[in-house]
Amino acid sequence: MLKMCDVYSDSPRSFATQSGTDITMIKATQGTWYVNPECDVDYQAAKKAGKQLGIYHYCEGGNPEAEAKYFYKNTKNYVGEAVPAVDWESGQNSSWGNSNYVRRFVDEFHRLSGVWPLIYVQASALSQVANCAKDCGLWIASYPSMNWKSWTVPNMKVNTYPWSTYTIWQFTGDNMDRNLVNTTKEGWKKLAKGSSKPAAKKKSTWVKKSGEFILGEALAIHKEPHIDSPAIAKLSKGSVVKYDATLQGPLRLWLRQPRSNGKCGYIVAKDKYGKALGKFR
Repeated sequence: MLKMCDVYSDSPRSFATQSGTDITMIKATQGTWYVNPECDVDYQAAKKAGKQLGIYHYCEGGNPEAEAKYFYKNTKNYVGEAVPAVDWESGQNSSWGNSNYVRRFVDEFHRLSGVWPLIYVQASALSQVANCAKDCGLWIASYPSMNWKSWTVPNMKVNTYPWSTYTIWQFTGDNMDRNLVNTTKEGWKKLAKGSSKPAAKKKSTWVKKSGEFILGEALAIHKEPHIDSPAIAKLSKGSVVKYDATLQGPLRLWLRQPRSNGKCGYIVAKDKYGKALGKFR
């Protein structure tokens, strides 16, 4: 086990170079407005002291893609050297309880950087980030005691489901946040490097497939398969659309409707969050 200290602007600067620790994790950004003024100070001090490095973003619950872009914009010079993480907590977070927020955040950060962030979350809220378990490592907060003052591994079973285990366990928030890291220094460096390049966007193509779609709400038939394309017609809830092809994006699904004039109309069957807007038959 490696030992990690995580720090933010109000932490004593000495925490970043704490004797006996292997890794320093530093708060970098929050929302789309805040950059920790001490981030690079702590980063460079920790680096000079020979520490492994990490940087994290605190979610405020605004648009997740915008927050991921903000995090990347302000930390891109650290990408490849420091392990990124996203901090998902209830405080100052207007989207707490949204089980798709962090999924969207990590997808966007990975698209930009080629690296999957770790996810910090309290043990009782694992269900809110469970859909990230296949891609992202877990930084779990679970405290046996707020008075823990040593680096001895506490005698406590930590719930990590659906992860098989944790990458980081924050086991106390007393005075200094103490974390145990379940990897080697080489393993940590691999987490930082990720795939070494941003993930390429997959090109979506139409697939011939016939069927009927029953609208679960009022929807527009568009002139082109784009949400801002002009509407040909507006259909009420319960209307049935016959389609002959589908176009699957990252989450949004389009259906192609043959028209009597020989042209086609296009309707969204799943929105940008992957939510179905009706039923297929």
